[in-house]
Amino acid sequence: MRTTPARCAISKYHWQHGGDLIWEIGAGYFGCRNANGTFNPDKFITNARDPLVKMIELKLNQGAQPGQGGLLPGIKVTAEIATLRGVPEGVNCVSPAAHSAFATPTEMMQFMERLRELSGGKPTGFKLCIGHPWEWFAMVKAMLETGITPDFIVVDGAEGGSGAAPQEFSDHVGSPLQEGLLLVHNTLRGAGLRSQVKIGCAGKVTSAFDIARLMALGADWCNSARGFMFALGCIQAQRCHTDACPTGVTTQDLLRQKSLVVTDKADRVYHFHQQTLHALKELVQAAGLQHPRDISTHHIMVRTVAGQVQPLSQHMQTPLAPGVLLQADLSKLPAVFQQHWPQASAARFAL
Repeated sequence: MRTTPARCAISKYHWQHGGDLIWEIGAGYFGCRNANGTFNPDKFITNARDPLVKMIELKLNQGAQPGQGGLLPGIKVTAEIATLRGVPEGVNCVSPAAHSAFATPTEMMQFMERLRELSGGKPTGFKLCIGHPWEWFAMVKAMLETGITPDFIVVDGAEGGSGAAPQEFSDHVGSPLQEGLLLVHNTLRGAGLRSQVKIGCAGKVTSAFDIARLMALGADWCNSARGFMFALGCIQAQRCHTDACPTGVTTQDLLRQKSLVVTDKADRVYHFHQQTLHALKELVQAAGLQHPRDISTHHIMVRTVAGQVQPLSQHMQTPLAPGVLLQADLSKLPAVFQQHWPQASAARFAL
């Protein structure tokens, strides 16, 4: 199980029990920011070089909130949180929709490389929910032009994200995980970069079969938040941003927090994790395989709109051949590559 400090910086609670940390750096640069909200390299070094921090994850966006900044209401910005984030107490804390440290795909790769160097060479990558395909293609072109590749990319699906996200964003913005994961996996293959970059994924990953299916689609690992939130007692009341969570999971209200009995919930979370991995092991064994990475789209059966049952391999686009995007003739590739790959530029995110 991994712990991600995410957008709230790294607190004493992350440090004191010795868990492995993946530090997610969002556009607010919490834990490594100047008073004006810009990136502070000295503060970053202090945290990033601690032995407990294993990886650095630059967050571009996430499911349900692609391109939109987050808001932590002032009522939830206690003195402790204000100190951790480096923001005023009791004042609405806004995570900008865009990073101030870079403005182009090329600058993004250079900033990511800078984070890797400042951290002492720790694995560094980024997280995104696919929106416009040409924006993602522009990042890949920047990798090719600069020679800078992330150690990993985490693909978030529109199914994921915060329970505090606006309803329109939750319902209609961002690519579903399956489509986003396939696009990232295929593009890296077509650009000849897949062997250099690991792919993680997230977005309603709650069961062993979810993990098996997503690894068959190209993921090297899966992140899960929703299942662990359920184990804690989350009932998806979608009141995370109001400080009135009825089960005590996302509130600073001391009375409501009593609903979350730590000794009981910790045991539930532990067993959920253990049993999910055990179920995945059983699925792999039942398929006659040795490891989840051996699962392919030929092992997964799906029912089509027409009611037919087919292997997932017949229900999805043919994987791109390694390096095919580097060739001049794209006429035999899927339409998304024919149309948007030539339009994308490492010099800009927009068309």
